[in-house]
Amino acid sequence: MRTKIVCTIGPSTLDEISLQLLSEAGMDIARLNGSHSDLKWHKEAIELIKKSLPNTPILLDVPGRKIRTIQLKVEPQFSAGETIVLTTDLNHDGSSKVPVNYSDLHLDLSPGDIIMADDGTLKFEVDKIIGQDIHCIAKCSGQLKSKKGINVPFVKLNTPLITLRDREIIDFAVTNQLDFVGISFVESSTQIEAFKSIIPNSTPKVIAKVENQGGLDNLDDIISAADVIMIDRGDLSVETSIYDIALKQKQIIDQSRKKGVPVIVATEMLHSMIYNSYPSKSEISDITNAVLDGCSATMLSGETAIGNFPLEAVKTMRKVIEETELQSESQNSSTFINSMRNTPESISKAIPVLCESLPITKIVAITRSGYAAKMISRFQLVQPILAVSDDKLVVKGLNLIAGTSGIYSEIPFSKINTEHILQVIKMLFEKKYLIKEDKIIVTGLSYPTPGSRMNTVQIYDLDDLSRCYNW
Repeated sequence: MRTKIVCTIGPSTLDEISLQLLSEAGMDIARLNGSHSDLKWHKEAIELIKKSLPNTPILLDVPGRKIRTIQLKVEPQFSAGETIVLTTDLNHDGSSKVPVNYSDLHLDLSPGDIIMADDGTLKFEVDKIIGQDIHCIAKCSGQLKSKKGINVPFVKLNTPLITLRDREIIDFAVTNQLDFVGISFVESSTQIEAFKSIIPNSTPKVIAKVENQGGLDNLDDIISAADVIMIDRGDLSVETSIYDIALKQKQIIDQSRKKGVPVIVATEMLHSMIYNSYPSKSEISDITNAVLDGCSATMLSGETAIGNFPLEAVKTMRKVIEETELQSESQNSSTFINSMRNTPESISKAIPVLCESLPITKIVAITRSGYAAKMISRFQLVQPILAVSDDKLVVKGLNLIAGTSGIYSEIPFSKINTEHILQVIKMLFEKKYLIKEDKIIVTGLSYPTPGSRMNTVQIYDLDDLSRCYNW
């Protein structure tokens, strides 16, 4: 299976047996949502995931610029036409006013502005603002619950690029050696670089969440700066328009694939399976469409965090992905070929052609950062990619790249010769990643100079190598 599955871990799945079962069912990446629970809970969750699934990458979503209601003692219910008061004064519990976590929200809004909540299921219009209190008219009946997202479409918020809370969570992610951090409401490459500047090592990698019009307006720059893109369709549909969300998804995936940047498609992919053991037909179509678009991963949120059927949700997603990939093998591999200009892009262009003209069984990408694997993965080839890195911090993160398995090499990659290439192939053979029947393409970077990328392609029959070198 090429397309990876990201599962959000929560109360329904935070135990060793559940984690093992999720992995066996198809989970490739474990996600923790930093907007919920405290860092003590997340630390315990990370320790349990690492103990239960040591080779599974972990993604922590940083709350960042996401506005939410705080934990409420009273979660108010209301009818259409009633007044509900939001406030930036945190000394309230929801009984009379509902506090939100963005201290300047009352300064950024004006009467007549529209506020959406809980992924757009609740809608309010600002009536008046008195001090820190935002008096709103409910446009529908509902209940405003704790920790729910607040969106103010088309209103420019003056939130800082990085908050003190962001710095605390990034430091937490670095200390706990996490593989990815997800940054909310990314609107510029400057924002991504600001986060990368406070990450001292090669990991965690930065996942930029495209969630509003600012993200779409600066999409090309964001893709160039990010390690991974996430399409958060919940906020994106509320912040822009729900009616063309599928078209926006296609646009984001297409632009990301052209640059070799993995894309995660998120939000409500199997939402009905939070409460039901069987999915809706539209959800099956949604997953199918995301895979056909060329995403690297699909994501489950509430389905596996708080749902009643987390294991069934993962099995369902895996089955849909497998069926879709079976019917669409390599059909998209020619999409980007005609635009190749430089050496690494031309090398990556040659690999699909070689895979079609030769009985290639596997592709070995010898890559310190994962660049070679990402460049090859975008062609959606049927051959699995073995991405080998000598950077231990990088390896687990390579498993997010579609069709790719990250493998650590204790053999350091040389800058003055290519002897490590054969040594890596031998290591893969001895560890059973490769067998005698394999015919492989090996690609990577030889004799690197500053700024250089993949520049070599080799083809080997493992049977010939094993006899030649007596493996």
